[in-house]
Amino acid sequence: MILVTGGAGFIGSNFVLDWFAQSDETVINLDKLTYAGNLENLATLKNDPRHIFVRGDIGDAQLVGKLLAEHRPRAAVNFAAESHVDRSIHGPGDFIQTNIVGTFHLLEAVRAYWYGLADAEKSGFRFLHVSTDEVYGSLAKDEPAFSETRRYEPNSPYSASKAASDHLVRAYHHTYGLPVLTTNCSNNYGPYHFPEKLIPLMIVNALAGKSLPVYGDGQQIRDWLYVKDHCAAIRCVLTKGKPGEVYNIGGWNEKANLDIVHTVCALLDELCSRADGKSYREQIVFVTDRPGHDRRYAIDARKIERELGWKPLETFETGIRKTVKWYLENQDWVSSVQSGNYRQWVEKNYAGRA
Repeated sequence: MILVTGGAGFIGSNFVLDWFAQSDETVINLDKLTYAGNLENLATLKNDPRHIFVRGDIGDAQLVGKLLAEHRPRAAVNFAAESHVDRSIHGPGDFIQTNIVGTFHLLEAVRAYWYGLADAEKSGFRFLHVSTDEVYGSLAKDEPAFSETRRYEPNSPYSASKAASDHLVRAYHHTYGLPVLTTNCSNNYGPYHFPEKLIPLMIVNALAGKSLPVYGDGQQIRDWLYVKDHCAAIRCVLTKGKPGEVYNIGGWNEKANLDIVHTVCALLDELCSRADGKSYREQIVFVTDRPGHDRRYAIDARKIERELGWKPLETFETGIRKTVKWYLENQDWVSSVQSGNYRQWVEKNYAGRA
């Protein structure tokens, strides 16, 4: 069996669902269930004995140690993180505690467990840490995409906290020999994405007749990766990756934010047109940019393709169509996650930006 942390969040829950589509191996799923963790993402596994859910914090070393000793997993995959740049600007403390201190406590518990394994189990064990391309900073328009050797230059409290966690993971390999793997992914999109992020926010607001807020001039460029492709890449790294190595995972889809919004609007015009016959593009409004907004991210994913044989299956066109259709077909899920706290957060973040 394997231990998955943060397995009720967006990427984590997709990984768990995808894992069981490929394997019968048991998953111990540890998740704190903060605002973005949602057991409804895993409703199809409610009575599945392969899925053992435990509500808890990666920073609780005693709990993590108990789970490791009891279940004796062959690997740990760490998705647990605070991950929204805007939230990190408003309240960086949670990001420091979860992404840095929490990762430290998790590593300590895993290290103690790993030391106690028999030689064969010890050599086969892996700790896979899921990180982000944002640790590399911002690219100029004509700069080469981020490679694994790119210098870290984080520009937000979120990316700085993830950079620190990456350094801790690296240090535990070089100091203690812990067999770690680190992946740095580009912007994910797909089912179960919490609707404060760009793509789900545009879909939800468009259908509700609300404005579609675009930061600044909307020309911030990101590389977009369909979440199920990301899950396949993580399975590949877990199986084939070399301990101590970093693998960048990208979709080879550089798009400006405004182009993303236009694409979403066009798909909604096609699949769920407005009652007045007008385009959803009329709901776009440009708002004040967030502080320190990185201009461009791009992932060079040649290493993982060359060494491990992975590359994305979805184009942006196929992935975004699947995503929009999923949100249209799962309105109950969308309604359930839009709690009072969520509405208050959106109002707080976008207040005064007009």
